[in-house]
Amino acid sequence: MAKLTVYDSKGASVGSYEIEPTDLAPRINKQLLHDAVVMYEANQRQGTFGTKSRAQVAGSTKKMYRQKGTGNARAGSRRSGIRRGGGHIFAKRPRDFGYRLPKKALQLATRMAVASKIRDEQLTLIDEFKFSAPKTHDMAAVLKALKCDVEKSVLVSTASHDVNVYKSARNIQGVSVSPVSELNALAVLKPRRLLLTKAALEWIKEQAGKGAGGEEASPAPKKKTRKPKATAKKKS
Repeated sequence: MAKLTVYDSKGASVGSYEIEPTDLAPRINKQLLHDAVVMYEANQRQGTFGTKSRAQVAGSTKKMYRQKGTGNARAGSRRSGIRRGGGHIFAKRPRDFGYRLPKKALQLATRMAVASKIRDEQLTLIDEFKFSAPKTHDMAAVLKALKCDVEKSVLVSTASHDVNVYKSARNIQGVSVSPVSELNALAVLKPRRLLLTKAALEWIKEQAGKGAGGEEASPAPKKKTRKPKATAKKKS
């Protein structure tokens, strides 16, 4: 059972929160986390590259010189890929690298990522953010009080979209803000520190309790026993 300390905005302890990482995910599947991270990174690729083939480069298609009798190697168009200024033999084309994994697998991967942060003691819990107006100075003071400013990167997550929290933290280097409902495995694993509100962690635990995308093993099906066939007795 992991016991997390709940802090206020001034860095003082105001209580504790007990949670078991297995409440979020039965186990941490590194292969599933890897597959999810690779998918998110592949979806971020633009794929707008492109090179010209021999059909697209400028130049004549006339045979450069006769086939035999010159002593040179035989050659055709000056647009050939083996010549300077020619086209690429295997020209690159714009493409879409995006693909999707099953929805329940991605939901489970997100909860596994949060569970790994709890296990590695990289999660900080705060009771709530109280910002009456967007103030970058106030958010920086909160991060400093929670000793999150020493980390190279921090993800701040709230139970719902809070405009004041978002605008207060968006200009701080290495700090990203996201509602807990929009978290994914890549967003959770990439930063060094995860700063969650108590309500956000309870929301994650509630979603895990609903069994969305869980790995709970289903009961094994019962084996059907075959009855021996009755053999007819031969009449003597």
